[in-house]
Amino acid sequence: MRRRPVFLITVMCFGFAFFYIPILSMMVYSFNGSRLATVWGGFSTKWYVSLFSNKQIVAALLLSLKIAVVSATAATILGTMAGITLARFRRFKGRTLFSGLVTAPLIMPEVITGISSLMLFILMAKLLGWPSSRGFTTVTLAHITFSMVFVTTIIQSRMLQADRAIEEAAMDLGSKPWAVLFDITLPVIFPAILSGWLLAFTISLDDVVITSFTTGPGNTTLPLLIWSKVKLGVTPDINALATLTVLVVGVGVALAGFLLNRSEKRREADARLAYRANE
Repeated sequence: MRRRPVFLITVMCFGFAFFYIPILSMMVYSFNGSRLATVWGGFSTKWYVSLFSNKQIVAALLLSLKIAVVSATAATILGTMAGITLARFRRFKGRTLFSGLVTAPLIMPEVITGISSLMLFILMAKLLGWPSSRGFTTVTLAHITFSMVFVTTIIQSRMLQADRAIEEAAMDLGSKPWAVLFDITLPVIFPAILSGWLLAFTISLDDVVITSFTTGPGNTTLPLLIWSKVKLGVTPDINALATLTVLVVGVGVALAGFLLNRSEKRREADARLAYRANE
């Protein structure tokens, strides 16, 4: 019998503990009755009540959700198109330049992306008169540019693993390219599309650096609001907000994993039935 890698297991346990113990302690102290975040004053849910009655936090949360949904949807559409193009069309004029432009934000620091986006919006405002102010539109455009890269990478990787013979067989049977795209290609890569949307949504929702460069007065997102509050010290209402965020994200990830797993099993079952029918 092979010995268990005790050292690796120990390191893994310390790693998980280092990551999850602070999160669990934050969740426990979100029910702290004291106004001091690190001093236990008894069990209480008053910070959750005050959190939902805080109009500033609610407005920042709604703005962040709007930006995240719009930017994730647009980034998924553009990233899917770019990923399919890079995976299916190996040779076309300007492919190297296109691939470099698509993946450039992936290796550049967020500070550079934020500064370049800010300079672009300032230049456009001087030349075109738009955007007249920085806010929802500018932040959304910047988030689309940044998160589209991750969607493109996911879609391209999934397309390279997909069986192209199914698409070729459909075209041999008389299907048009657009019919093949919507009836075969997109359903096959749907788990990757959903994963890309969730990743783009998460990146947009918790972004601070790019948002700080592209937003303006009166358009404070939730991460920026939390960052400004934490500078003055962590308070129990921030712990309550972070706890709700962790719970919502956990439920979303579990639901997405369930849907992806069910979709993958259904696709494998359909493929087995198709192979049996052709035997």
